[in-house]
Amino acid sequence: QVQLVESGGGLVQAGGSLRLSCAASGRTSSNSVMGWFRQAPGKEREFVAAINWSSGYTSISDSVKGRFTISRDNAKITVYLQMNSLKPEDTAVYYCAGRPNIVGMTTTRGYNYWGQGTQVTVSS
Repeated sequence: QVQLVESGGGLVQAGGSLRLSCAASGRTSSNSVMGWFRQAPGKEREFVAAINWSSGYTSISDSVKGRFTISRDNAKITVYLQMNSLKPEDTAVYYCAGRPNIVGMTTTRGYNYWGQGTQVTVSS
Protein backbone atom coordinates (compact mmCIF):
# COMPACT_ATOMS: atom_id res chain seq x y z
CA GLN A 1 0.00 0.00 0.00
CA VAL A 2 1.13 3.53 -0.78
CA GLN A 3 0.06 6.69 0.98
CA LEU A 4 0.23 10.05 -0.76
CA VAL A 5 -0.21 13.33 1.09
CA GLU A 6 -0.43 16.63 -0.75
CA SER A 7 0.23 20.02 0.77
CA GLY A 8 0.90 23.59 -0.31
CA GLY A 9 -2.44 24.62 -1.72
CA GLY A 10 -4.11 27.90 -0.87
CA LEU A 11 -5.46 31.19 -2.11
CA VAL A 12 -3.27 33.32 -4.35
CA GLN A 13 -3.79 36.29 -6.65
CA ALA A 14 -3.47 35.95 -10.38
CA GLY A 15 0.17 36.11 -11.40
CA GLY A 16 1.31 34.62 -8.12
CA SER A 17 3.03 31.34 -7.35
CA LEU A 18 2.48 28.25 -5.25
CA ARG A 19 4.47 25.08 -4.72
CA LEU A 20 2.60 21.87 -4.08
CA SER A 21 4.25 18.90 -2.40
CA CYS A 22 3.30 15.24 -2.47
CA ALA A 23 4.95 13.04 0.12
CA ALA A 24 4.84 9.30 -0.51
CA SER A 25 5.15 6.54 2.05
CA GLY A 26 4.60 2.82 2.23
CA ARG A 27 5.41 0.49 -0.66
CA THR A 28 6.69 3.30 -2.86
CA SER A 29 8.77 0.95 -5.01
CA SER A 30 5.54 0.01 -6.81
CA ASN A 31 5.23 3.54 -8.20
CA SER A 32 7.68 4.39 -10.94
CA VAL A 33 5.74 7.45 -12.02
CA MET A 34 4.13 10.23 -10.02
CA GLY A 35 1.60 12.53 -11.58
CA TRP A 36 -0.33 15.67 -10.77
CA PHE A 37 -3.94 16.05 -11.86
CA ARG A 38 -6.54 18.71 -11.17
CA GLN A 39 -10.28 18.88 -11.10
CA ALA A 40 -12.35 22.04 -11.22
CA PRO A 41 -16.03 22.08 -10.18
CA GLY A 42 -18.19 20.50 -12.84
CA LYS A 43 -15.22 19.38 -14.92
CA GLU A 44 -13.39 16.13 -15.42
CA ARG A 45 -10.10 15.44 -13.75
CA GLU A 46 -7.30 16.49 -16.08
CA PHE A 47 -3.63 15.73 -16.38
CA VAL A 48 -1.19 18.43 -15.32
CA ALA A 49 2.28 16.88 -15.10
CA ALA A 50 4.10 13.63 -14.38
CA ILE A 51 7.63 12.51 -13.59
CA ASN A 52 9.50 9.22 -13.58
CA TRP A 53 11.24 8.60 -10.26
CA SER A 54 14.42 7.07 -11.59
CA SER A 55 15.11 8.89 -14.86
CA GLY A 56 13.52 12.22 -14.04
CA TYR A 57 11.67 12.14 -17.36
CA THR A 58 8.77 14.57 -17.26
CA SER A 59 5.60 15.30 -19.17
CA ILE A 60 3.73 18.59 -18.87
CA SER A 61 0.27 19.48 -20.11
CA ASP A 62 0.20 22.11 -22.84
CA SER A 63 -2.22 24.17 -20.73
CA VAL A 64 0.46 24.78 -18.08
CA LYS A 65 3.68 24.38 -20.04
CA GLY A 66 6.06 27.24 -19.40
CA ARG A 67 4.33 28.08 -16.10
CA PHE A 68 4.38 24.83 -14.10
CA THR A 69 7.36 22.61 -13.32
CA ILE A 70 7.39 19.14 -11.80
CA SER A 71 10.37 17.84 -9.84
CA ARG A 72 11.19 15.14 -7.33
CA ASP A 73 13.41 14.55 -4.33
CA ASN A 74 14.18 10.85 -4.23
CA ALA A 75 15.68 11.03 -0.76
CA LYS A 76 12.53 12.57 0.66
CA ILE A 77 10.24 10.53 -1.61
CA THR A 78 8.47 13.75 -2.45
CA VAL A 79 7.25 15.22 -5.71
CA TYR A 80 6.75 18.92 -6.22
CA LEU A 81 4.66 21.02 -8.55
CA GLN A 82 5.95 24.56 -8.87
CA MET A 83 3.19 26.76 -10.23
CA ASN A 84 4.06 30.24 -11.49
CA SER A 85 2.06 32.93 -13.28
CA LEU A 86 -1.13 31.43 -11.92
CA LYS A 87 -4.41 32.23 -13.62
CA PRO A 88 -7.99 32.06 -12.34
CA GLU A 89 -8.57 29.08 -14.63
CA ASP A 90 -5.94 27.15 -12.65
CA THR A 91 -8.38 27.06 -9.75
CA ALA A 92 -9.06 23.42 -8.88
CA VAL A 93 -8.39 20.64 -6.45
CA TYR A 94 -4.96 19.26 -7.23
CA TYR A 95 -4.25 15.57 -6.72
CA CYS A 96 -1.05 13.61 -6.86
CA ALA A 97 -1.10 9.99 -7.94
CA GLY A 98 1.24 7.05 -8.47
CA ARG A 99 1.45 4.37 -11.13
CA PRO A 100 3.79 1.46 -11.83
CA ASN A 101 4.71 2.27 -15.42
CA ILE A 102 5.37 5.17 -17.73
CA VAL A 103 3.06 4.15 -20.57
CA GLY A 104 -0.10 6.21 -20.45
CA MET A 105 1.23 8.53 -17.79
CA THR A 106 -0.87 11.45 -19.05
CA THR A 107 -4.19 9.73 -18.37
CA THR A 108 -5.90 8.93 -15.08
CA ARG A 109 -6.15 5.28 -16.06
CA GLY A 110 -3.38 3.22 -14.53
CA TYR A 111 -2.77 5.38 -11.51
CA ASN A 112 -3.28 3.08 -8.57
CA TYR A 113 -2.81 5.46 -5.69
CA TRP A 114 -4.24 8.92 -5.16
CA GLY A 115 -3.82 11.58 -2.52
CA GLN A 116 -6.70 13.38 -0.86
CA GLY A 117 -6.21 16.54 -2.90
CA THR A 118 -5.32 20.11 -2.06
CA GLN A 119 -7.36 23.17 -3.05
CA VAL A 120 -5.77 25.86 -5.18
CA THR A 121 -7.77 29.04 -5.67
CA VAL A 122 -6.54 31.85 -7.89
CA SER A 123 -8.34 35.16 -7.57
CA SER A 124 -8.52 37.68 -10.39
